[in-house]
Amino acid sequence: MSDQPRRPRPAGKPYRRPQKDPVRFLAFEALRAVDERDAYANLVLPPLLRKAREKGGFEARDAALATELVYGTLRRQGTYDAVIKACIDRPLREVDPPVLDVLSLGVHQLLGTRIPTHAAVSASVELARVVLGDGRAKFVNAVLRKVAQDDLDGWIAKVAPPYDEDPEDHLAVVHSHPRWIVSALWDSLGGGRAGLEELLEADNERPEVTLVARPGRSTTDELLREEAAVAGRWSPYAVRLAEGGEPGAIEAVRDGRAGVQDEGSQLVALALANAPLEGRDEKWLDGCAGPGGKAALLAALAAERGAFLLASEKLPHRAGLVAKTLDGNPGPYQVIAADGIRPPWRPGSFDRVLMDVPCTGLGALRRRPEARWRRRPEDLEGFATLQRGLLHTALDSVRVGGVVGYATCSPHLAETRAVVDDVLKQHGNGAELVDARPLLPGVPDLGEGPDVQLWPHRHGTDAMYLALIRRTG
Repeated sequence: MSDQPRRPRPAGKPYRRPQKDPVRFLAFEALRAVDERDAYANLVLPPLLRKAREKGGFEARDAALATELVYGTLRRQGTYDAVIKACIDRPLREVDPPVLDVLSLGVHQLLGTRIPTHAAVSASVELARVVLGDGRAKFVNAVLRKVAQDDLDGWIAKVAPPYDEDPEDHLAVVHSHPRWIVSALWDSLGGGRAGLEELLEADNERPEVTLVARPGRSTTDELLREEAAVAGRWSPYAVRLAEGGEPGAIEAVRDGRAGVQDEGSQLVALALANAPLEGRDEKWLDGCAGPGGKAALLAALAAERGAFLLASEKLPHRAGLVAKTLDGNPGPYQVIAADGIRPPWRPGSFDRVLMDVPCTGLGALRRRPEARWRRRPEDLEGFATLQRGLLHTALDSVRVGGVVGYATCSPHLAETRAVVDDVLKQHGNGAELVDARPLLPGVPDLGEGPDVQLWPHRHGTDAMYLALIRRTG
């Protein structure tokens, strides 16, 4: 041992080991996965919650708070970034991403929840001590104390440019969407501030969980016997779960007889299935079937009529998901892994074809809020060739007199009407649009047609687009 005398501890508070808050630590883990691995929160969060429950002591209210922290932070990221930027003395890009995640979680607690100010700041600083260290925790504390000096409305008045000076940037900050998406949605809606703000607000609300009772395998009556279940608005096979409803706890969902499926997706499948045909109705195709929700509903509807469904998906692992989803379907079907641009089937083989093409996903920002920050305008160019190629394949694959449904979960005009118009011009007189509106009975505000655009703020669905096209030659 050393003969040197021990140095006395400095006067002041004794060192306290930081305490790990399991709820906020889990929320931080989820945000880091979204940022580092380009993961989606709806895929990352469930296994984290399940693991926390298995350890014990993690109750339903803890899971609800963690979910709110993750999704609320991601939805309001643009607004919160503007607030944080106003409270620091460096460019936002110079703040380390883990520090920014802790700050964003803290700002959401301060400005987006009813958590008391003191609790929001102290819990965030404690999280910073655990995951960042004491030094950066002091930075988090200083920033959050500045944020706590005003409420959300007060901060928006400070950081958002006036609407009259820059309408798009104002709405981008207020409603936490990238400016280019605000502009695109404005064009898609056809102008008008009120409707656009309603849509942007709807994108920031937590969507309901909607189930589909697959015909011949389950019924809405069976699903409505579940606690917190109410009938869907538009689809005869839809059942909505009130907040807190857990699909995995429902036997029909666990068995695959029912599934989780947005009502807009159900309406797309139903419209194609009910579109009038000329001649036989025996062979159906889902040309972009992964992960299998629409294919399962189409297969069940086809089975009721004695028709066969071919479900094709390019990626083998996604084709495997389709096969799992369709397992147990009462009628004939087949799942294959095939490239929709170079299909293995002969032209004119099918009576009905659904082509739900890959897209930017701007119609599902309620469910995948991180997508709005991940997408770029140049992504549209990457999808454009593929979308047109797949629609060409669909029209080549359907027989004369048959019907194609072109669908996409995006309201962006470059992914909807522009694609349909371009492909129809190239097909000349060999194809014509079918009015899709009568095939969505009871659904209001479907526009002038003949195509259909659904909206979260008008219909409570994802912003699904559908054009029905009959091959005439």
